Amino acid sequence: MARLIKSVLKKPPLLVLPALGWFLWFLLIPIGIVIVYSFSTKGTYGGVIFQFTLHNYIRASDWIYLRILWNSLVLATLTAVSCLVIGYPMALIMATAGPRIRSLLMILVVTPFWTNLVVRTYATKILFGDYGPINEMALRLGIIREPIAFVNSDFLVWLGMVTNYLPFMILPLYVALEKFDFSLLEAARDLGASSWNVFWKVLVPLTKTGILTGTIFVFTPALGEFVIPDLLGGAKTMLIGNLVTEQFLKTRDWPFGSALSLLLIVIVMISLLIYLRVETAEQKR
Repeated sequence: MARLIKSVLKKPPLLVLPALGWFLWFLLIPIGIVIVYSFSTKGTYGGVIFQFTLHNYIRASDWIYLRILWNSLVLATLTAVSCLVIGYPMALIMATAGPRIRSLLMILVVTPFWTNLVVRTYATKILFGDYGPINEMALRLGIIREPIAFVNSDFLVWLGMVTNYLPFMILPLYVALEKFDFSLLEAARDLGASSWNVFWKVLVPLTKTGILTGTIFVFTPALGEFVIPDLLGGAKTMLIGNLVTEQFLKTRDWPFGSALSLLLIVIVMISLLIYLRVETAEQKR
């Protein structure tokens, strides 16, 4: 891989040049600007003064911001685990279904991508509103006497994250399960393995690639999400994505927002490195 990268950098093919230009212009240069801003000083009325300082990173280590980062990590992890628990059976059903049912289920999984994230989030907010369909049905059935305040709660933020990111977990799991040889499960049962052992010792280890890929696909965007917490959690929910957005758009403290953004990038890079190491260890076995 290293030799391939070096050969491409020395004499890049014409077909690679557009991708390299896109990578340079829309990724490396913006990240470079963010790095420069993170070591700069905020102006009196906003803006950036290019005066080197470590104040932004020292400020980011304050307990208030560390707690927000911790809450974001917990919610992103909970979202990834919830999507895995819900998505694995769904992907297994898709992989073992017939061609027609499989195509139908695939359409149902990707259908949410046909609408905008904001539209889906508002739909969740209306569905669980004080006088939405869920509360209205519960009131008419006599289950509750007063509407349950789902909106502006951590529960609805979690539910909105799961419903929006669930397809990102199902698709990698489906790819891994579709290639799986299910005759191995029958062989394990013939050898006397229980259903629990068949699942944990045969199916899960051999589909670990799909599990890790889906977890990364869900955890990474969920960690920096700000639209869903803002619309469903209101002022009660402050995550790291909302904090970064607030620094850039409201308080106009671009240096501090850049420092927080770099911390997010570092966390994501660490998670990706862990993923690559696990993959490399699995391949060596």
